[in-house]
Amino acid sequence: MQPAAYEQLASVYEWLLDDAIITPEGQLTAFAPVLDGLPPGGRVLDCAAGTGLLAVGLALRGFAVTASDLSDPMLERARALAAERGVALDARVCAWEDLPAERFEAPFDAVFCVGNSLAHAAGETARRTALRAMAGLLAPGGMLTVTSRNWELLRASGTHVRVNDRVIVRGGRRGLVFQAWTVPEAWSAPHQQDVRVALLGADGEVTVHGERLTLWPFRHEALDADLAAAGLEREQTTYADAAGRYLVTARRAADEPAGSAMMRPGHDRGGLP
Repeated sequence: MQPAAYEQLASVYEWLLDDAIITPEGQLTAFAPVLDGLPPGGRVLDCAAGTGLLAVGLALRGFAVTASDLSDPMLERARALAAERGVALDARVCAWEDLPAERFEAPFDAVFCVGNSLAHAAGETARRTALRAMAGLLAPGGMLTVTSRNWELLRASGTHVRVNDRVIVRGGRRGLVFQAWTVPEAWSAPHQQDVRVALLGADGEVTVHGERLTLWPFRHEALDADLAAAGLEREQTTYADAAGRYLVTARRAADEPAGSAMMRPGHDRGGLP
């Protein structure tokens, strides 16, 4: 993920989310089928934690949660949310490729990388480096969950502008979301997403927050190959041609020691392919 990403969007991030997932409880409902397969009180890492909605939800459910993200402003909101809800949260500013150096106390039963985050990795090599780092933190039999935008569907629209068809209300404040997509011909080329949230004041004043994000989309088949390259076996996928987003789960072999994927030939601790 690029270092400057979400510095400006952190304060208005909830306007970018659907109504159903703007609370920790909503996040738990959205991921219920995945969470039901985890051991009670297990260790969980949310390695694209953002403002902490999922991480805090997991902590409320009784998991021991570590949250990481490259954006300190996003994690500051996660820490504040954890304090507000009275749960413990180990929040760390960390890039995916640096996760193995964090020296966590023990392997994780589950790792989450959700919210279209993986597309911030700069192409296949960086994406596989990130996934190998995540896989190397899993306990034997541990599960990785990834969610992604349907990039095939988005690219079919080409370069375009999207404006929400309704004003969104968050915390009593009204906002309108604008997105402009720059879609190059090549899949491997950087794609640009310009995001703006216009907050509407009671007196008619408009305050605009936003920034330009750089993304490297991938086909759903490429994600399957990336997971296999990380030493994981895909368990399920919700991908459908007409669906805007999908979820994939993959597992580490139950008889494989944690961290071993990072040490296979061609998989050194730097995550190089």
